[in-house]
Amino acid sequence: MNASDMSRPPGRRRPSRARARLLGALSAPGRAPASGPPPGTARGPAGARRPYQALLAAGVAVLVAGVLCFAALRPGDAAADTVGAGGYTTTQVGPLPSGCGSISTDPRQWVTANAPSGAVPTNDWWSSILWKRTNCAYGEPLAANPLTFRAQAGGLGFSYTTTPSISGSATGPGEYHFPYREDFVAGVAQLNAPDVKVDGWSDWTVSPYLSDGARSLRATVGKGLPFAYFRTSGGNAQLTASGGAAPTVWSNSGSWIGYTINGHDYAAYAPSGATWTVSGSTISSSLAGKDYFSVAVLPTTASASDDDRKSLATTYGKSAYDHVTGTKASYRYDEAKSTVTTTYTYTTTAMEGGGTGTVAALLPHQWRYLASGTPLPQTYVSPRGALKVLTGIESFTTSMVFHGVLPEVPAVADSGGSDATTLQNYLAAEKSDPTKQVSDDTYWTGKGLGRAARLAEIADQTGNTAVRDAALSAIRSKLTDWFTASPGKTAHLFYYDRNWGTLIGYPASYGSDQELNDHHFHYGYYIAAAATLAKFDPQWASEDRYGGMVDLLIRDANNYDRTDTRFPYLRDFDIYGGHDWASGHGSFAAGNNQESSSEGMNFDNALIQWGQATGNKAVRDAGIYMYTTQAAAIQDYWFDTKDQVFPRDFPHNEVGMVWSDGAAYSTWFSADPAKIQGINLLPVTGGHLYLGYDPDYVLTDYKDMLTNSGATQPLSWTDIWYEFLALGDGDRALADFRANSGFTSEEGESKAHTFHWIRNLAALGHVDTSVTADSPLSSVFTKNGERTYVASNITSTDLTVHFSDGTTLAVPPGKTVASGANEWSGGSATGGGDDGGTPTPTITPTVTPTGTPWKPTLYPQSDGSVLPAPGTTGTATLASAGGQTHDGTPTDPVTFTAEGVTLKYNGGATALDLAVDAGTAVGNGPQVRISYDRTGDGTWDRVETYHYFATDPVPGYEHYTQRTGLESATGSLGDLDGGTVRIEVWNAIGTNPTTLGTGDKSVVTLPYN
Repeated sequence: MNASDMSRPPGRRRPSRARARLLGALSAPGRAPASGPPPGTARGPAGARRPYQALLAAGVAVLVAGVLCFAALRPGDAAADTVGAGGYTTTQVGPLPSGCGSISTDPRQWVTANAPSGAVPTNDWWSSILWKRTNCAYGEPLAANPLTFRAQAGGLGFSYTTTPSISGSATGPGEYHFPYREDFVAGVAQLNAPDVKVDGWSDWTVSPYLSDGARSLRATVGKGLPFAYFRTSGGNAQLTASGGAAPTVWSNSGSWIGYTINGHDYAAYAPSGATWTVSGSTISSSLAGKDYFSVAVLPTTASASDDDRKSLATTYGKSAYDHVTGTKASYRYDEAKSTVTTTYTYTTTAMEGGGTGTVAALLPHQWRYLASGTPLPQTYVSPRGALKVLTGIESFTTSMVFHGVLPEVPAVADSGGSDATTLQNYLAAEKSDPTKQVSDDTYWTGKGLGRAARLAEIADQTGNTAVRDAALSAIRSKLTDWFTASPGKTAHLFYYDRNWGTLIGYPASYGSDQELNDHHFHYGYYIAAAATLAKFDPQWASEDRYGGMVDLLIRDANNYDRTDTRFPYLRDFDIYGGHDWASGHGSFAAGNNQESSSEGMNFDNALIQWGQATGNKAVRDAGIYMYTTQAAAIQDYWFDTKDQVFPRDFPHNEVGMVWSDGAAYSTWFSADPAKIQGINLLPVTGGHLYLGYDPDYVLTDYKDMLTNSGATQPLSWTDIWYEFLALGDGDRALADFRANSGFTSEEGESKAHTFHWIRNLAALGHVDTSVTADSPLSSVFTKNGERTYVASNITSTDLTVHFSDGTTLAVPPGKTVASGANEWSGGSATGGGDDGGTPTPTITPTVTPTGTPWKPTLYPQSDGSVLPAPGTTGTATLASAGGQTHDGTPTDPVTFTAEGVTLKYNGGATALDLAVDAGTAVGNGPQVRISYDRTGDGTWDRVETYHYFATDPVPGYEHYTQRTGLESATGSLGDLDGGTVRIEVWNAIGTNPTTLGTGDKSVVTLPYN
C-alpha cells in the first residue's frame, strides 16, 4: 500500500489480499490493474472462457448469498464456548462460506458417505471440486503435477502440458502457466454424471467420484503421482482422445496399451486377461469383467524410441496394480543436529499380485534433499521445474537443515552514541500508540499486533521498559478483547462453524469468512504477538487464561494434531507442495494460489516462538517442519535462486505469486514492482532470516526491483526494501537509510524497527548457513570472515547452546547473547519475572574450524584465490584473444582455485554470475571453464565449458551467467571430499582485454549443500 491508500474513503478496504475474491479481483477500488484479469478468471481451455460480465454476475450472486446467509442467523445456537478465561461464539455473526451462490453452507453435500469424518479440507490443490465456487457441477482443473485433471460428465480429463504460456514484459507484470490442455478423457462408456463428488482424501491425494446412477467412475489422483487409479461400474472403461484425433498406439500387448496423444506418452493397465481395443479416437476395455484399471503418463520426450517407451512402461507396470489408497507425511525435528526429516509414505492396495510399491515424481524441494534413493534419468516437465522419478517405492525421505530463528536481531550496535539516541527517540515516538492500526478487521488488527511485538522486543533489548510495557499492554488488551466472546458481542471475536470446521474472526477481511482465505496470514500475527507477550506474562498465556484461544487459532490455520477432527489437518499447508495456499476454494482455471509466502512463514515462525515460550514442543516442531520445508520451497518457486524452475523465456528472477499451474510477476492489489516483489518480504522479523540465506540473490532481487521501478531508490515500502537489502549488504542499507529516512513507514513497520534491524545487520553481516545450533532460537552471522553467534533463552533456567563448529554459548534466563565478532547480552524476558540480578553470561571462546569453511558460493579474488563470501571489490584483466578464436580452449586464462572443499552434492547444476566489461571494445567474448576434482587427487572428475558471452561496447559491467548454456561437459558431479574447484576465465574472441570484476562482483554457485 502506498501513502495515498491511507486516504481512501471510510469503509473501503485495500483490494483483495485474499488472492481469491472474484468480484474484488475484478473491480477493487483503488487497485492498479495487473496484466489483465487474474489467471483462471478470463483464461482457460477452448470453450471454457468466461467474460467479465459472467464473473461479475457470479460475484454478485456470491455476495447476495452471503447476505442471505447473514440474514438466516440461528438464534437457538449456544452463545459462546468458554476456553480458559476467553472463548468463541457458536452463534453466527456474519457471512459464511458457500459455493455457487447457494445459500447452503454445508460442504458435505459434495462428499460421499465414504469420505472421512470430521472437518473437510480447504485451501488445497483440489478444493474447487468441493467448493463448486464457479463451476457448480465439476469444479476447476486440478493441477497435481505432472498431470492436471478435469472432472466432467463423461469422466476425468487428463492434461500433461509441457509448453508454458508466457505473457507480460521484462519490467512489468507478467506470468507463466502450464494451462490445462486436454489430451484425453478416462471414463466409463456412456457415463453422463451431473456433477462430481469427493469420495475420499489423504495428505496429497483426492478421490473424485462421478455417477449417473447407472454407471460410475471413482478415481484416485495425487500430487506427484504419474498414475491415476480407477474403479468402475456399469460399462467398459474407455479413454477418448480429445479433439477427435486418433491416438498413436506404440504397444498393445496383453493387458496394457501404450499410446501417444499430442506428443505425450501414456500407458494404460487393465486387469490380467483383459485387452484394449482401439476404434478411432477411443481406446476401450471390458476389463475382463473386473472393475479396475490405471493410467500413467511417461516422462519421455519426442526423441524417445518405441523401445524406450516400452521399457519405461514395463518399469511402471510393476506398480500399475498397486493402487495408491492413502498418503501420509511424518516429520521429526532432531534438535541436536538441527535437521528436519520428513518421510512421505504411500499406502497401496494390490489389485492383483502382492506388490506394494508405487511411482512418485519428486519436486525440486524434495529431490534436492532426498535422503536416499536414485531417481530415473528421465524427468517430468512441470510448473515447478523438473520432477525426478522414483519407482517401486513405499516411501521416500528428505533431510533438511533448520537454520534457526530469533525473537529479534540482537542489539549489538545499540550500546551508545548518537545512533542509540536516535533509536530511543524513534521508540519514544511509538509509546502512545504501538499498534498504529489502520483498520479494525482481522488482518489489520494482526498487522498492528505484529508492529507492537517488534517494538516490545527492541525496547526490551535496549532497556526501554516504558515503551516495552506500553507495547505489551497494547498487545494484551487487543488479544484479550478478541479472545473474549461475551453474549451479544458481534465484533472483535471468533466464531466456530461446525460445518466447515473453522474459526472465523469478525470483522473479517479479504474473504477470510466467505472464502476461508488467508487464515494463516491473519492469525500468524496474533500468535506471534501472543508469543512475545507470553515471555513477559506467562500467566496470561496459560491454558486456564488465554493460551487455549491461541492454540485454537493455530489449529484452525494449520492443525498439527491429526486426532483433532474439529479442524482439517494442516489446512493451509500443501504437504507435498511444501508451501501454503491462500485461497480457501481454489476455484480458478490456474488452480490455487499464494501471494505472500513471507506472511506464511510468519505463521510458521509464530508457532516456533509460541511453542518455545510455552514449552509446547508439538507446536514448536510443527512450526519448524513447515518453516524449514517452506523456506526451501520459496527459494525455488518464488525466487528460483538456482535458476532451475522458471521457464527459460520468463523474464523475471522472482514472482509475486505462485499458482498451481504456474506463477506471476504480479499481485492482486498493485502493479508496483516494489510491491509485487515486496509482498514476499514482509513482515520483516527475526523469523525471516531465511530471506538472507543467499545474500547474492538479495542483491539481484533488489536490483531487479529498482530496474523495474525505473528508480535508484525504492519508491514504496522503502523500509521493507532497506531491511531486505541489509541481509545482502548491511552497510549499503544503513547508508541508504541515513540518506533517505524521511519515507512513510509501511503499515506494519516503524522507524524504530527499521533502524534497529538495519543498523545491527550492518554490524553482524550475512546469515551464515554453514553453522547450526542445538537450540531453535539461534543464528550465526558472518562479516569479513568473522562469525557472530547468537542465541536467545526465553526460559527461566540456564541454557547452553552448542554450535556445529564446536562453539558453545552460555545463555542466562531471559537473555539474548551474541558472541564472537560482536559481544553483547540483553533482554529480560524470563517468562514474566525479571532476571533477578543474573550476572553477565560466561561466553565460551569461539572455536574456528581448521581450513576455510567452504560454502557453495565461490567469489574469485584479484590474487587468484577464492573466498566463500564476498571479498574486497577488485578487478582482473582477461588478455586479448589477439583476433584469434579460442572457443572452448583456455588461452592465457585468469585462474581461481579453491582447495580442500568438502560439500554434499544436491543434484543441481552449476550457476555463475561473472561481472565482465569490455569497455567500448567491439567483438570481445569472455568464456569460462569450471573443473571439479572431487577428492583432491589431481584428476578432474567433471569439466564444464560454457558458451562465450558476447560483450557490448558500452562501459559498465554485464552479467555473464549460466544462461549462455553449456558448450561441453565431461564426467559427473558428486560429493566433494577435500576436493578442488578451478575457475578459468579467458577471452575466446576479440582484439581487446576484458575486465573481470572480483571480490564481491563475481560469484560461482556450486550445486552443493
